[in-house]
Amino acid sequence: MKYYILYLISFTYLSVCAQELPPIKNYTPQEYNGEYQNWGISQSSSKTIFIANHMNLLEFDGSTWHRYKLPNASVIRSVKAVDDRIYTGSYKEFGYWKKDDNGELQYTSLSDRLSITMAEDEEFWKILPIDSSILFQSLDRIYIYDPTENTFKFIEAESQKARLNLVDNKVYFQIAKKGLFTIDGGKPLLVSNHPVFTTHTIIGVYKHLNNLMVITDNGQFYQYDFSKLHPWPTDMTHLNVKLYESLQLNDGSFVLGSIANGFYHLSSSGKLIQNITQAKGLNNNTVLSIFEDSDNNLWLGLDNGVSVINIYSPINEYADHLGNLGLVYAALSHKGYLYLGTNQGLFAKRTDGSDNFELIKGTEGQVWSLQLVRSTIFCGHNNGTFEIHEDSAKLISDFPGTWAVKTIAFNNELLLQGNYNGLSVLERKNGNWKLRNIIEGFNTSSRFFEIDSLQVIVDHEQKGLYKLELDQNLKQVVQMQQIPRKGHSSNIFKFKDRLYYKTNDAIYTVGHSLDDIALDSTFTKLIFYKDEAPTSIIIPDTLNEKLWYFTHNGIKYIAPNTLTGKLGQKNIPMPKAIRSNFGVSGFENISHISNNEYLIGSSNGYLTLDLNKISTSKHNVQINAINYGNYRDISNKANLTQEGEFDYIHNNLRFEFSVPEFNKYIDVQYQHKLKGQYNEWSEWSETPEVVYTNLPFGDYEFIVKAKIGNSLSKNIASYTFTIHRPWYASNSALLLYLLALVLLFFTIHRFYKRYYRKKQDSIIKRNKKELELQKLEEKDKIAQIVNEKLQSEIENKNRELAILTMSFLKKNKFLYALKEDLINISEQKKAINPVIKKIDQNISSEDDWKFFEDAFNNADKDFLKRIKSKHKNLTNHDLRLCAYLRLNLSSKEIAPLLNISVKSVEMKRYRLRKKFDLPHQDNLIDYILNF
Repeated sequence: MKYYILYLISFTYLSVCAQELPPIKNYTPQEYNGEYQNWGISQSSSKTIFIANHMNLLEFDGSTWHRYKLPNASVIRSVKAVDDRIYTGSYKEFGYWKKDDNGELQYTSLSDRLSITMAEDEEFWKILPIDSSILFQSLDRIYIYDPTENTFKFIEAESQKARLNLVDNKVYFQIAKKGLFTIDGGKPLLVSNHPVFTTHTIIGVYKHLNNLMVITDNGQFYQYDFSKLHPWPTDMTHLNVKLYESLQLNDGSFVLGSIANGFYHLSSSGKLIQNITQAKGLNNNTVLSIFEDSDNNLWLGLDNGVSVINIYSPINEYADHLGNLGLVYAALSHKGYLYLGTNQGLFAKRTDGSDNFELIKGTEGQVWSLQLVRSTIFCGHNNGTFEIHEDSAKLISDFPGTWAVKTIAFNNELLLQGNYNGLSVLERKNGNWKLRNIIEGFNTSSRFFEIDSLQVIVDHEQKGLYKLELDQNLKQVVQMQQIPRKGHSSNIFKFKDRLYYKTNDAIYTVGHSLDDIALDSTFTKLIFYKDEAPTSIIIPDTLNEKLWYFTHNGIKYIAPNTLTGKLGQKNIPMPKAIRSNFGVSGFENISHISNNEYLIGSSNGYLTLDLNKISTSKHNVQINAINYGNYRDISNKANLTQEGEFDYIHNNLRFEFSVPEFNKYIDVQYQHKLKGQYNEWSEWSETPEVVYTNLPFGDYEFIVKAKIGNSLSKNIASYTFTIHRPWYASNSALLLYLLALVLLFFTIHRFYKRYYRKKQDSIIKRNKKELELQKLEEKDKIAQIVNEKLQSEIENKNRELAILTMSFLKKNKFLYALKEDLINISEQKKAINPVIKKIDQNISSEDDWKFFEDAFNNADKDFLKRIKSKHKNLTNHDLRLCAYLRLNLSSKEIAPLLNISVKSVEMKRYRLRKKFDLPHQDNLIDYILNF
C-alpha cells in the first residue's frame, strides 16, 4: 500500500495538466482605483473602454484609467457607448455622459425628465440602442428614449433578469412567468410562452442558422424556429453549471459567464473550445458582464476586477506555474502526440485527447533535441540517444550528450550524431537503431555540424570551424582542417542546399574548403538590420523554407516571397517581460508543429504561434488631456477643441496621450516633439505622457505618434498653443519702457550737461593744481639730480676706499714678506737692520692711516665718531680695527694692515669685545656692521 501511494504521488507530479490559453491581461481594483464588481462594459468609436464599476464609471484609453461618480453617488449597473454619449443606468437613475472641451466627462440626467414615478428600488441593468432610440431596462420596465424628440415611452416588463437581445433589428426580452416577447409599435408582443420561456431564466437570445438560439441560466441551448422549440445539444448540456451572462461573438461562437467557474467558450457548433477559470489566469471565477471590443478582444467584468482575453491572438501560452515541466529546449508534434524536451526529461501528451503532459519513463534528465529522421523520433539526451515510439522511449546509444542526429545521404541505414566528445554513427539493423561506432580522431563537442558525403563541417563557438574528411567506413578522421572562429554566438545551418556560417555580426557562405568562406551580403543585411542583431542561433525550418532567430525585441524569420521568391524579413514583436523568459541564451528554440503553427520553448512552459492569425490593425494615437499651471501645480485642464492660449505664469504643460491597444503581447511606444522648442523627435518610450516646464513665451506645436508592435499609428496627433508674453514683456509694458527710456534719456542729458559743466570747472581747478604740482615735481627732480650726484660721489669714494684698502693690503703684505726674508738672512743682519726698520716704518705709517681715515669717513660718515662717542675707552688702534671690521675684513687680511700677527689681531678683537661689553652669544662683526 505504501508503494502504491508513492506511485500515485509520483504519477500526479509527473502528469502536468496542459492547455494552451489565449493571452489574459488582468486589471485589479488597485490598478484602476475603483470597486470590485464590474456590471457592464462598452466601447466608444475612439476605442476607449467604459465600465460600470459599481459606484464608478471607469474610462480606460489603453494607458490610463479615469474614474467618475454620479452626482447622487449611486451604484452604476449598466453602460453603453453610443456616438459621443456614454449612457449609464443606476439606482432609480439613468442618463448620459459627454466629454466637455477639456476632455472630461460631464453627466446629464434623463430620468429626471420622466413624467411617471419609478418603481420602488428600481435599477437599470441593460441599455440597448436600436434605430434612433435608446432602451433602458430595469427588472420592472423598459423605458424607450428618443434622443431626437427627447421623449419617453415605457413598457411594463417584470423579469428575474434584465436582458435585452437584438436579433435582425428586433428586440427580444423575457417577462417573468409569461414567456418571450418582442416590441411591436412600442408595445410588448408575445413570441412564445413555451414552458422553457416561462420557467427558466433566459440569459441570451441570438441568431443561429436563421433561427433563434436561446440560452438559459443552467447552460442549456434551445433552437426556436418561431413555431417549435428544440433542445440543441452542446458540450455544456450535461454540465451542472450556473450561468449569469452570455454573448455571441462576431464569429458566431458563444461565451458563457458562470457564477463560480469562470467562462466557457463554445464554437458555433456547440463544441467546448475552452473553459478558463481563476486557476488558469482570470482575476475571479464570477463573470458579471461580457463584451467583445472592435479588435475582437474579450472583456470580462468580474466580481473582483476586469480580465481581457485576446481570444484571437496568434499566440497562445501554456504556463507551467508549478515548474513540473522545467525549461523547454525542444518540441515535436508527430502522429497525434506533442513532445516537449526539457531540462527535466521528455514529456508527451496526445493532441486529440488527454490534456495532460506525462513524463516518458527513463528519459529523466536534460533533453537537448527532438528530431524526426527516417520516420523515427530521436531524442538527443544528456545520457545519449533515445528512440521514441508514442509514449515510450528506448535508449539506443549511451555515448553521452547527443546534440543532434543527421542523415547520411549515401546510406539510409546509417545516421551521424554530434555528441559532447565528438561524432558517432548509428546503424539500423533488422529495423532497430543502435550505436555502431564512435569516430576516432576527433573529440571536440559537435553541437553544430553538417555532412556532405565523407566531409563533415563542425562549428565550435570557441574554437572555430573544422572540416573533417572521414574514411569510407565512417570510423576515423583521415584529414582535418581548422580555422579560428570569426566571432562568438556562432552556428552553421543549411538553407536551400547551401551551407552558411553565422557569427555575432555577419553571415558567411561556406564552400568545399574552409578557405572558401565569403561574406553573404544578402543575409547579413537582412538579419543584422538596424542593430537588431540576433541574440540566438539561426534556426532553419527546412520544410517551410524559413530561417528563425530571436532578438532583444522579439522573434524574426527570413522567408522567400510567395510570388517573386525574393527573401524578406518578418518581425513578431514580443514584450520584454515575455522575451526574457525564452530560456538560456543560445538555446532559444522554435519548432514547427502543424500547418503554420510553431511552438516556442520558455523557462516556464511554452508559447504557440499561429502565423495565419497574425494581422496588422491600424490605430490612431489621441491626445486625451492637457494640463497646465505653474511650477508647483499643473492641474488646470486645457480646452482640447481649440488652439491653446496660456499666460506666462502657466508655462508648465503636461500632455496625456494613448493608443487603445489591449493585446497582451503588443507594446505601445510613443515619440513626441515640441516644435518651437525641441524640434527633434524624442526616443521611443512606453510612457503615455510628457511634461514641459518653464517654456519661454512664443508659439508651439506639440505632436505625438505611436508605434504599435511593428506598425506606426495611422495619424500623428497635434496640439497648437501659444504662451503669452509675461507682463513685463507685454506691448503695454514695452511702451511704458519706451517712455521711461525717453524720460531717462532726457534726465541723463540734463545730468550730463550739468555734470560736464561741473567737470569743466573741476578741470580748470585741477589744471592749476597740476601746474603747482608740476613745479614741485621739478624741484623734486632737481633735488633728486643733486642726490644722485652726491650718491655717485659717495660711490666713487667707496670705490676709492676699496681700492686704497686693497693697495695698502698688498703693499704691507709685500713689505711684511720682504721683511721676513731679510730677517732670515743671518750673515748680514747688521747691514740689513736699517732696511728692516725702514720697512716697519713704512708698514706702520701714520700718513697711510690718516689718508685711509679720511677716505673711510667720506664713505661711512661719522661711524668712527659715533662708536667713539658711545665707547669712550676706545684707542686709536681700536678705532682702526673697528674700521677694518666695518669693511668686513678677516683677521688674516687685517694683520698686515696693522703690522701684527693674526693671533695678535684675534687678541685685539677679544679686547674690543670686552670694551663693547658684548654678550658671548653676540657676534662682533654683526654688531659693528649694524652700528
